[in-house]
Amino acid sequence: MADQDGTAGKLFSLCVFTFVQSKELSETLIQELSQNVTKYGAEVCQPKRDGSLPLNAATHIISNTIDFPQYMEATSMMIPVIKSSWIQASLAKNRQVQIRPHSPDPRMIFSDVVLSCADIPESDKESIIGATMALGGTDSNNLTKLVTHICALSMDHPKCQMAQEKGLRCKIVLPHWFDDCFKLGKRIDDAPYLLPDPEILRAHPGGNIPIPSGQHLQGATSARPDFIPTPVDSEAGARPKLTIFHEKKVMLSSDLSISTRLKDIVKELISGGGGELTDYVDDCDWFVCHYRDGDNYIRAAYAGKHIGNLSWLYHLITHNAWTTPTHRLLHYPIPRNGIPGFKDLRIAVSNYGGEARIYLENLITASGATYTKTMKADNTHLITARSNSEKCDAARDWNISMANHLWIEESYAKCQMQSLTVSKYTHFPQRTNLGEVIGQTMFDVDKLQAMYYPGGPRKPSSASKRKRKTSDRAEEEADADNSADATGRHTRKDFDVMQDDDVEVADQSIEESGGPRPAKRRVTSFATPAREQRHVRAGKENETPSTVSSSSRSAKEKARSRLSGLVDDIALYEKEKKRVLKDGQPWGGKRAADQIEKKHLNRRSVSSPAPPSDQDDEVAAATKRPARKTKLALKQIEARVILTGFKRWVNDKHKEDADRRKLREMGISVVSDGNVCDYLVAPQLVRTVKFLRNLSRGATVVSSSWIETCLDTGEVPPPTDYLLKDKENEQRMGLKLQTSVARAAANKGRLLRGLPIYCTASIKNGTESYKVIAEDNGAQFLVYGPRSGSTIKPTSPDEDPDGPDPVYLLSTANPEEKKLWKKFEDMARQGNMEPRVVASDWLLDVVMKQELSFDKKYLVTNFFNNA
Repeated sequence: MADQDGTAGKLFSLCVFTFVQSKELSETLIQELSQNVTKYGAEVCQPKRDGSLPLNAATHIISNTIDFPQYMEATSMMIPVIKSSWIQASLAKNRQVQIRPHSPDPRMIFSDVVLSCADIPESDKESIIGATMALGGTDSNNLTKLVTHICALSMDHPKCQMAQEKGLRCKIVLPHWFDDCFKLGKRIDDAPYLLPDPEILRAHPGGNIPIPSGQHLQGATSARPDFIPTPVDSEAGARPKLTIFHEKKVMLSSDLSISTRLKDIVKELISGGGGELTDYVDDCDWFVCHYRDGDNYIRAAYAGKHIGNLSWLYHLITHNAWTTPTHRLLHYPIPRNGIPGFKDLRIAVSNYGGEARIYLENLITASGATYTKTMKADNTHLITARSNSEKCDAARDWNISMANHLWIEESYAKCQMQSLTVSKYTHFPQRTNLGEVIGQTMFDVDKLQAMYYPGGPRKPSSASKRKRKTSDRAEEEADADNSADATGRHTRKDFDVMQDDDVEVADQSIEESGGPRPAKRRVTSFATPAREQRHVRAGKENETPSTVSSSSRSAKEKARSRLSGLVDDIALYEKEKKRVLKDGQPWGGKRAADQIEKKHLNRRSVSSPAPPSDQDDEVAAATKRPARKTKLALKQIEARVILTGFKRWVNDKHKEDADRRKLREMGISVVSDGNVCDYLVAPQLVRTVKFLRNLSRGATVVSSSWIETCLDTGEVPPPTDYLLKDKENEQRMGLKLQTSVARAAANKGRLLRGLPIYCTASIKNGTESYKVIAEDNGAQFLVYGPRSGSTIKPTSPDEDPDGPDPVYLLSTANPEEKKLWKKFEDMARQGNMEPRVVASDWLLDVVMKQELSFDKKYLVTNFFNNA
């Protein structure tokens, strides 16, 4: 057909393809695809002699995996990396189809899903479709041969019946499957959710489930393996010739502690494959070490070398195929002292078996915690693949924290303990063993850099003349529905940064030791842009900042705008699906459909069917659709509120669900933190992250009694009649709340504009809570650790006629952090700045008062001595 209409030579006429050979994309298939695209006007670039891709010439990279050395470089250059199925789909449609559904990125968990919704309520339908598309899927209004999943509540819908009659290979699933996948950020098996007889509706939640094999853990269960595994394609014990080391130089670090004999074997394998060992980090292409510290490690990281451990090297030898060391957690060097916060934890494991259990044991140990084979009362955490087992029962009895493996994986990947208040860490689908998705978590390279080689260049190892651009972050989109502050719940006798859902006020404030001494920079007098830019640099001094193309930014903004408009509906859907009927059965199936139909009797009928979009693919073009009824419109939102410290719903989820719906019907939308809000609702002055962030944004602070009155009376009195008044805590904190609110409105989030604020990596409560508070007020926030280089540009005193500006380091008085003080002070003075090492309470008090001031009582040497 393409030849007949003259488009055969035009389909790929502007494309230059290069292919990445792998197990998923064989050499034979590459040759076949190359002939096809060349026929349709494309050019094909062959890899260079050293195996690297010609990125300067290519417009498209065809790869069925992201495991190739230049993936990060390609994404930074905005070269699309797409699966071979994109070529086939484009040829079938005689046009270049969308790239996103054909991404090999494993974080796009629905990349091969074509969804069509049946009898799903309109608001829920929009939520499911929006989230599915954000994670790589596509939507089809009509039932075509391309549809892979029909989302339905029962088999009664004509779309489901037609799929059965025509014998289509699409799966009919309950919306619960999408919901569980969204919550976890992982794609789980859809078998328990398949209609007409879904297992989650008929089987007992606590029934036995086979323990799956850890398919993503092959060769990655230990950071220090005892031997080199047998190659996967060896015959009769003969090891095939390696090609992975061709023209590569490898450096083995001294901290690997391998025997001379084993080192000789590795050297022989590398040299036999066309590579060589080197003793100089500047000469190597790949650096192999056990710990992520030391001069050679930092030097290699700054130079953009590929860094892995012995397990990663053995994996390359065994499979003779490239894998990026940061794609598997135990292929990258481990932290010598573990992850901050894990040292005193005792963690047990339940419902995982085989390689998954070995992997978790080694990951727990690498994190710095103690792995225990048995469950005792002195355990602090239980990691389990399901919520049913004897250990789970014991954990509930002993009040031991229980989480799935995503908690330990993401804590390790982000180099910081994650809060168990994030719902995906405590979510356990009824008939799923989460061992089926273990090992899929990748490192957060930005967090890795910030912790272990801050200020280092995040650029590809090989030079490129193209401008670097920022790639899309699909993991952030996957986590959007699970947003929460990543801080643990800690207590101390003075005010701490409390978790968002804390309902109590801290016991005691800091004793005042005289009035605050105004600093040179006051709230109404900001530094000029030139002075702000002079102070701090996040990376190399001459490094070009990353930019984002207008088309990429536009696409991301559109997707973000669409999802943000569905926030209320997504929240309502998540609440509705948790409802339980009187007989104990989950919400769903035909009864759910019947009740939904009764609930919306007043919808208008719409009987005209949608016209078919493609006659070749359409299965049911001529079928008349049943009458549809429109949903009664909700009242327009008149007030968006954020709640913190709200006590009414504590331990009563059903009451919370009902109250949220009631508020929404009155025009009040309860939004999550991070969204724009009109009113911040709190019972009293509290120093939670929510309170401080939204106060900084100028939200009107009202008492929680306003919400109580709305719910009790069904009417909405003026919120200005319920402005928060808390004389006791105002006196304790030395402020007037309404003055702070007025200042915040005037500051417009610029209270700390351009002010450099550093924070020790191991500070109590974690760095993330302080980071969001500081950045919401315009500060430049950086994490400072033992291996942090100088990030303040040195200047002479002549450049600052008004004297040095202050630079702050938030710290506690523990011995590890004390070691950083002198190094920080020396760095500040070399940059002609005044160093101030202060307790974190300085930042909290400044933000609460919305006035930039400083008192020597906040210096760590004074603060902790007087505490």
